[in-house]
Amino acid sequence: MNTFLVTGGAGFIGSHLCDRLLAEGKKVVAVDDLTTGRIANLVVARGYGQQFTFHNMDIRLEELRTVFERHRPEVVMHLAAQASVPTSVEDPERDASVNVMGLLNVLECAAATGTRKVVFAASGGTLYGEPKSIPVKEGARNRARPISPYGISKAIALDYLSFYQRTRTVDFAALALANVYGPRQDPFGEAGVIAIFAAKMLAGETPTIFGDGGQTRDFVFVDDTVHAFSLAADRGAGAVLNVGTGVETTVNGLFELMAATAQFRGSASYGPERPGDLRRNALDPSLAEKELGWRPWTSLEEGLKATVEALRPS
Repeated sequence: MNTFLVTGGAGFIGSHLCDRLLAEGKKVVAVDDLTTGRIANLVVARGYGQQFTFHNMDIRLEELRTVFERHRPEVVMHLAAQASVPTSVEDPERDASVNVMGLLNVLECAAATGTRKVVFAASGGTLYGEPKSIPVKEGARNRARPISPYGISKAIALDYLSFYQRTRTVDFAALALANVYGPRQDPFGEAGVIAIFAAKMLAGETPTIFGDGGQTRDFVFVDDTVHAFSLAADRGAGAVLNVGTGVETTVNGLFELMAATAQFRGSASYGPERPGDLRRNALDPSLAEKELGWRPWTSLEEGLKATVEALRPS
């Protein structure tokens, strides 16, 4: 039985990925310090018994090496991160500590224990900076200037992954994720706009749109996203691949769709733009289709319905 180690395994995307890998018959080791992850996200995974192991641990700790030596993972899915753009602007040092030094610790452990491949959660929403054209292709990163410390840390990570591939024989694939959404996304933590809107609407409260609402994002459903991670375990060697839909949706348009889904009849309030936020973003997924055989299949309407229903009080 192949062993996969998932950092950030108790998080929103990471827990869905654990479920997917376990269903495929993999042995899964999850590592998470529970800063933003939740044990409740692992209910399905823990039902697999000894096929699943959880370690409550910060990826920056020296003790991570012991976890690698004990389990000898064939593949590492690296999702653990400081993932808030506003937090990175306020505290660049912490952002770099987790996203750069944490990654280096994972890569050192992987190289020392014979890990074959690291699949890395890159950020398609920040990696490319303000795009010159939409949808964004992967080559745009060669001339991009990320505008937040979070985006900078994710861009630097790609160079480290390439270095370890060349010098330590640890292969990698980097998935530049669009705005991932779906069940288990925490509306009260560093969540995406969809989970926040859904929770507010279901509670009869007024959601806040930062800026004028004309900014655009590319929303990709979590099930589609973890499918890309699964495929990347054996494909896309050394590649940076966009995982998105290629479709721009304005925040105002998203609000209208969600209001209809949640049967919310109120209006949004508007606040100031947040530092570090992009004006426009959508990712061209054609290279991921070529390299991984991946394409998104969940429509925004279908995904919003599943997300709202998961958050609706029972």
